[in-house]
Amino acid sequence: MTIQAHLESLEKKHGALEEKLHTALASPSVDDRTISEIKRLKLRVKDEMERLKVSTRH
Repeated sequence: MTIQAHLESLEKKHGALEEKLHTALASPSVDDRTISEIKRLKLRVKDEMERLKVSTRH
């Protein structure tokens, strides 16, 4: 997989996690631990995207 393809895959995953987070926040039955886990995963994906973007510039 090329870096660009991996980056696109991560962007899709980030978007899906964003949607999942919005759904979880709108649902009163979702606990704080689940919301925190979604946020943590989203942040990991974002960090990986930034790392790839920086590595392609060098």
